[in-house]
Amino acid sequence: MLTDAEFEAKEKANEEQVAKDLSEKPESKFEEDEAANNAPRHWLERGTKLSHATSLVIDPPNGRLPALTPAGQARAALGRARFFRQNDAAEFHSYYDRCITRGVISSILPAIYGNGTRILQGPGYVVIQNEMIHEDRVIPTGSTAPRLGKNIHLYMGDPRGHWEANTLVVDSTNFTDKVGVGGGGQPSRNLHLIEKFTRTAQDTIHYEFTVDDPDTYAAKWTAALDLTGKPGYEIYEYACHEGNYGLRNMLSASRADDRATQSSPRLQQ
Repeated sequence: MLTDAEFEAKEKANEEQVAKDLSEKPESKFEEDEAANNAPRHWLERGTKLSHATSLVIDPPNGRLPALTPAGQARAALGRARFFRQNDAAEFHSYYDRCITRGVISSILPAIYGNGTRILQGPGYVVIQNEMIHEDRVIPTGSTAPRLGKNIHLYMGDPRGHWEANTLVVDSTNFTDKVGVGGGGQPSRNLHLIEKFTRTAQDTIHYEFTVDDPDTYAAKWTAALDLTGKPGYEIYEYACHEGNYGLRNMLSASRADDRATQSSPRLQQ
């Protein structure tokens, strides 16, 4: 946990950054202000209720992720190898780059923008909508329906919900091994994810998730954060494909650079 002095310094720095975001000055270049994240400031979302915690991980108590198993290390290495082949084809880019998904956890964990989460409740169902890539999970509560077959694997898993007092517990299986869970590791298809949503105040839901994947991590791990309500916040359409030249430009620019390098007289000597 941060000391009071450390927290005050963090809070002051955040307030200064928010004021800079809202200023009418021209956008800062990334090399001049790393906090700009190389994006227009009107995209960025800063925290409004800061935490004393230094890690989202609450179990293990040291706040660190468990070690990867040998299979988990191999899967992570494969992911890194794909990263270095990004110039080859779009298929080697992440599912996020390709506007497909960020998965359950990464769609909720804070990013530089698009952090909205809308939770709707109706008879027998809860719907969780993420602003990031516009994911929607329809979660049956109290369902007795059987799980999907073991050979069916989904980006967002197969969720089942139930209530424990005032806590919504979402138990999900049948994940694909193509999407991470926010901890840097590439999960296996045997990932078992437990999420807990507990309203702790009128404007606060405590969110906690446990990753149980013995094929990837040496032990289970749990992380937690608070989801804070913002009056007037709107979830806009996440139009990631329409008019998006980002991926095309990344591929064309890198290929043009490769061609220029290959034709360099100095390299041919």
